[in-house]
Amino acid sequence: MLPPALPARIDTERYRLDQLQPADAAALLAHFADPDVTRYLDIDPLAELAEARDIIDWAQGLARDRAGGRWAIRARDEGVWLGTAGFNAITRARASRGEIAYDLAREWWGRGVMREVLPALLHVGFADLDLNRLEAFVTPGNEPSRRLLTRHRFRQEGLLRAYGRWRGRDWDQELWSLLRADWAASRGP
Repeated sequence: MLPPALPARIDTERYRLDQLQPADAAALLAHFADPDVTRYLDIDPLAELAEARDIIDWAQGLARDRAGGRWAIRARDEGVWLGTAGFNAITRARASRGEIAYDLAREWWGRGVMREVLPALLHVGFADLDLNRLEAFVTPGNEPSRRLLTRHRFRQEGLLRAYGRWRGRDWDQELWSLLRADWAASRGP
């Protein structure tokens, strides 16, 4: 039996999340060309449209294989590009977990976007995809991400030393998690 597919679209009160499509390549390039946006990410700032297309192809492949996927975050009314969010991986072999990830354009930092979007992603992960555990990796120093995860009841489980390699060096990663039981308890009866 196939695992559930990701929804093509997620709506919140103020935002709309659409699965990344080829038409998003120019917006994605502009977004990831900003070194402030990619500061804590495992990618270099993008310089070419082909790089944005590769990311979209990767995200569409994940969604097609039901192994993850990414959505473009847009202002619901105007359709303005705000960033991306989604699942970099969904693991079902001897597990039931997903790796959640997100990024916002600099002009949207501190405006409560992820405070509204993250609960929708948690609902998709736990209720729609029937996962038991969601994980997030945070590069040390990314305090806004740490505060967001803490606000939504994620727990820091530890530091994975030299866990990733990008930009020519090794990077530590903090491992954060939220279990379905903790998420359900925070929602009340």
